[in-house]
Amino acid sequence: MRVPSVTPDWAFERQHWRRGLFRVAGVDEAGRGAWAGPVTVAAVILPGLAQDYPFRDSKQLSAAQREEFAAEVRRVAVTYAVEYAWPEEIDRLNILGATHTAALRALQKLNPAAQALVTDYLKLRTELPILAPPKADALSYSVAAASLLAKTARDALMHELDGQYPGYGFAAHKGYGAPAHRAALQKLGVSEMHRRSYAPIRALLMTDDSARLL
Repeated sequence: MRVPSVTPDWAFERQHWRRGLFRVAGVDEAGRGAWAGPVTVAAVILPGLAQDYPFRDSKQLSAAQREEFAAEVRRVAVTYAVEYAWPEEIDRLNILGATHTAALRALQKLNPAAQALVTDYLKLRTELPILAPPKADALSYSVAAASLLAKTARDALMHELDGQYPGYGFAAHKGYGAPAHRAALQKLGVSEMHRRSYAPIRALLMTDDSARLL
């Protein structure tokens, strides 16, 4: 098994705990850079026991490890929620705006509600106290837990979309700009699952291939 190079801790959460704010939600996203499919945001509140968990930034783990640890997050979490912003919303709001909107929707679903937040550099507009350090998915247990739920939920959804939009290879590349994805776009045209505001998709729409939109 590959050993992750960074181990999260509770340093950011403790900053909130010292203020008496014990329901700290970690927030993270998956899919911001993809050309197709939704951006997915998860919010997770873990028990404030300062114990060690196996949770790590999802990018450090294999697919099997992500699934195993995501199941553990769902088992131990006080509460969690996953929300999506689909391509139409991304194109309308831009990717940052859509990510923030999905994050706020996820936070609204938490029960009990969060008292404070730690995010992976998502500087959300919220009245809740927030810490948004870079690389928080590798440094904070709560954000690592959110990264696991966001990544596994989005991967599962892209497998479903692969069946609905055959030929694009969504199950393999998850909507990112892999050579196989680019080749499929040249052959099949742009589907409704593609983000038309993204430069590679916008460029394709300006060619004759755009007549084959799905």
